[in-house]
Amino acid sequence: MNTKGRGVATLVAACLLSATHPAAADSQSVALEIEIEGGAAWQSYNDVEIPNDGTATRFSLADLAGSGPWAAGRLYLTWRLSERNELRLLAAPFSLTETGSPRGTLTFAGASYVGGAPTQATYTFNSYRLSYRRRVHAGARAAAWLGLTAKVRDATVALSQGSTSSRKDDLGFVPLLHLAGFWRPSSRWSFVLDADGLAGGPGRAVDASLKLAYEPTDRWSLRAGYRTVEGGADVESVYTFAWLHYAVASVAWRL
Repeated sequence: MNTKGRGVATLVAACLLSATHPAAADSQSVALEIEIEGGAAWQSYNDVEIPNDGTATRFSLADLAGSGPWAAGRLYLTWRLSERNELRLLAAPFSLTETGSPRGTLTFAGASYVGGAPTQATYTFNSYRLSYRRRVHAGARAAAWLGLTAKVRDATVALSQGSTSSRKDDLGFVPLLHLAGFWRPSSRWSFVLDADGLAGGPGRAVDASLKLAYEPTDRWSLRAGYRTVEGGADVESVYTFAWLHYAVASVAWRL
């Protein structure tokens, strides 16, 4: 694993271990929670080589498109099936389109692009997930959940320069582990950690957030914090690894 990958893995491991610290559960009975999140996203790196067989150029889409920010949002629907068991649906679309100039000639997805000429770059990474999780620790001020997530990835990388254009679409399924938890220092305030992630084989995927939440009533929660999304794949058809950072705010309503 490269230095960037090790750094990310260390950061995420620390977050995920925090989620499994002996915790406790809210005694409130909630059948359904709807959370809408919005914010801004930046990218630290976004390295691409398509195909990954020596015939294409490995280049930085972050250098070509810039670091951001871009608007980002997502929607969560969480059903409480029983005292300990929950299902959650997530829709997290994300896309950016920017124009930059490659430093040199590059080959991408069967087409060649001249260095120094304006080139439009599009990066799309839409994530749709279904998670099952079970509460494993409960108490008056904290809680922790463990579970599994089924993720459908809908991704695209595309370049366009004058009359030349090429793209790579990738629709696939990814199984992930799910960890979550909260700690409540007072009756209305809490820290909320949520993460899906898995590493191994030719790739990895991590999506983790830490938010500070304020609950003005028992049914409403206002949250703000940081999210990190990192991962990619290194296979013959594609090499792509990206690290995105989000400043997010959300509102949740409980039924």
